[in-house]
Amino acid sequence: MDYLQTTVTVTPFHSDASQVLMSLMAEVGYESFEETENGFEAYIPVKLLKEEDLSSIILPFEGITFSYSHTQLETKNWNEEWEKNFFQPIVVGNQVVIRSPFHKEYPAMPIEIIIAPKMSFGTGHHETTSMMIEHILEIDLQGKRVLDMGCGTGILGILASMKGAKEVVGIDIDDWCVDNSIENCTINQIKNMSLIQGTAETLNKLEPFDIILANINRNILLSDLPSYVQKLKSKGLMILSGFYRQDLDAIHACTKKLHLTEIKEKENNQWVAVTYEKGSN
Repeated sequence: MDYLQTTVTVTPFHSDASQVLMSLMAEVGYESFEETENGFEAYIPVKLLKEEDLSSIILPFEGITFSYSHTQLETKNWNEEWEKNFFQPIVVGNQVVIRSPFHKEYPAMPIEIIIAPKMSFGTGHHETTSMMIEHILEIDLQGKRVLDMGCGTGILGILASMKGAKEVVGIDIDDWCVDNSIENCTINQIKNMSLIQGTAETLNKLEPFDIILANINRNILLSDLPSYVQKLKSKGLMILSGFYRQDLDAIHACTKKLHLTEIKEKENNQWVAVTYEKGSN
């Protein structure tokens, strides 16, 4: 797959503005980011770039602007690039170690998840993924039916299976993510997780779930939460992340209308993850 590197400069540089801009660019197809002194580098498959989507982004910070330029990257083995430059083993909650197949040294933990990094979101390094993992570690999944919505690498669904879930369904709009999730399920010997390429509309064909996991961006969550809640059993749990502290009021307003009650909240570097419970019907 051919990629573009977009070099983004934030003027004057502001860390929060840079983080928000990354989130907005992820919504239009950018898959990974690398911070620089004055902004960041962003990467997107050439076929997904729509210049009008990028140029229409408005940064909600007064007096702060951004500029960008594109560079066509040579075709590379991106798995090899991650191996050489980015992905290192990570420990979450002193219970889970997440590593890649090529790692030779890593700490022993009760749960070990192997992720083959292929530019899909969800290696455990981002704050939202690690907080989702922390929430999952704190709930009972034994015998539960679980949905991993926007599954990325499949890491959350894989953990749910390892924690005793009876059945796991992973859904992602990107065929690249679905293929990577299938590969990671095979590597981790997960046999009760099915993967589907689709959107929230796909849920219409599925049976209800005891637990729904959704680490997606704010706008998609606000749009699709009614579909998620419709497929969540009474007293079921929904764990959400992918948004900032500043977005929490909008998320709470939406979940309140849908009869979800906040159970627990985590925050890391202004990113937030929340566990909700659905009321009785």
